[in-house]
Amino acid sequence: MNLLVQLAYLLGTALFVLSLHWMSDPKTARRGVFAGAIAMLVAILATWGEPDITRHLWIIIPIIPATVLGVWLSQVPLTAVPQRTALSHAFGGLAAGLVGTAKFFYWHSEPGTPHLTPFITFAILAEVILGFLTVTGSLIAAAKLQEVKWIPQRPWVYRGQNFVNLAALLLAVGLGLLLMWFPGGAWAPVLFLMVVFLALNFGWMLVMPIGGADMPTVISILNSYAGLAAVAMGFVLNNKLLITAGALDGSSGLILSIIMCKAMNRSFTNVLFGAFGQVQSTAVAGDQKIAKSETIEGAAQIMEQAGLVVIVPGYGMAVAQAQHRVRELYDQLTKRGVDVRFAIHPVAGRMPGHMNVLLAEAEIPYDKLMEMDEINPDLPQADVVLVIGANDVVNPAARTDESSPIYGMPIIDADKARSCFCIKRSMNPGFAGIENALYFADRTYMLFGDAKQVVGELVKQLSGQGGH
Repeated sequence: MNLLVQLAYLLGTALFVLSLHWMSDPKTARRGVFAGAIAMLVAILATWGEPDITRHLWIIIPIIPATVLGVWLSQVPLTAVPQRTALSHAFGGLAAGLVGTAKFFYWHSEPGTPHLTPFITFAILAEVILGFLTVTGSLIAAAKLQEVKWIPQRPWVYRGQNFVNLAALLLAVGLGLLLMWFPGGAWAPVLFLMVVFLALNFGWMLVMPIGGADMPTVISILNSYAGLAAVAMGFVLNNKLLITAGALDGSSGLILSIIMCKAMNRSFTNVLFGAFGQVQSTAVAGDQKIAKSETIEGAAQIMEQAGLVVIVPGYGMAVAQAQHRVRELYDQLTKRGVDVRFAIHPVAGRMPGHMNVLLAEAEIPYDKLMEMDEINPDLPQADVVLVIGANDVVNPAARTDESSPIYGMPIIDADKARSCFCIKRSMNPGFAGIENALYFADRTYMLFGDAKQVVGELVKQLSGQGGH
């Protein structure tokens, strides 16, 4: 039986690796998802089949509500995938934290605490700290993504917050060191519970000062924390598959975080402690800048006569659930021989790959989804760039204004096209909290309104159904 379990773990490990590999390409992403799900099922069944597992009822009881909750979470609309992802990280962190807590108290009750060696105690503490800070951090991230009224979307900052956060973390680490050397002391459970409290407190304090602009990076960092907690849990439980799966999860989350930071030209410390996204007051000097607007009819006529149209999707498209209208617009333009492409910024939306997921749901051809570096050289030849709910990722201030908080961030060069239409509800600033210079450019015209409604009206005009 042990041989079968180990072989199952080996199969699960291979499937997890293949899952990550396949999910790196949209054409094989679906296969990657299935491979990951099968790997997890194999891991659960193999662990359940170990000879040491005898109390099966205590496994069946939590599996039933967990399955119901999982099915319910799978039914959320794609616009809610970022917050659902954050909740998944919270569940993963909670599982790791609870297992670590249970193991500590169980082994602490043994005479002489033979299992609580310095290494195992260190692994438990790493599991608990990373797990529980992931719980509260992910819940706050999910609340921000859901735009819960009593959770501020902008950075929540106060004087000395970084010092307070660092002090809380160092205190948890200090108490953990004491536990490592004296795990069997009578006061050890109290110190352990203090570490749990500090970890839970540190998680929400870490994420509250971070604004919505940085949610893609926050989600990937929390993913990395959850993976590292799983690695520690694998050492505690002596489970090789947990170590492997956690390492894959943690490393992929870290790599993704690095990609996100590079896409914003910012460092980890700036993301975690920079309070990026506070609304900045704009000094009025000289002539007041005025954004020009265009009618739906006028925009449709220009797009109909274009040779190349580049669509830049953003979070506004996700909020309006306009991806299917965008597909209709794509169909209408391609019928007329217009070359339509999509420019995808790495941090557009609220989670990594957010725009890719939405456009894939609308069955936009994969070869039309182009990364920022791939599409930018073609934008000066584009007749029209249509920006749908994107803001900071097309702001030319990132290239020209050294005082801007987004200065140096790679952007999609929408301002270099022959004409640019921006669909937006209002002139309010984006997540970075700054004015978008693109809206006031000579060749830019605003189409005010809900993205789904505006794109729908463009489709009607192109199909000949619009009013005259």
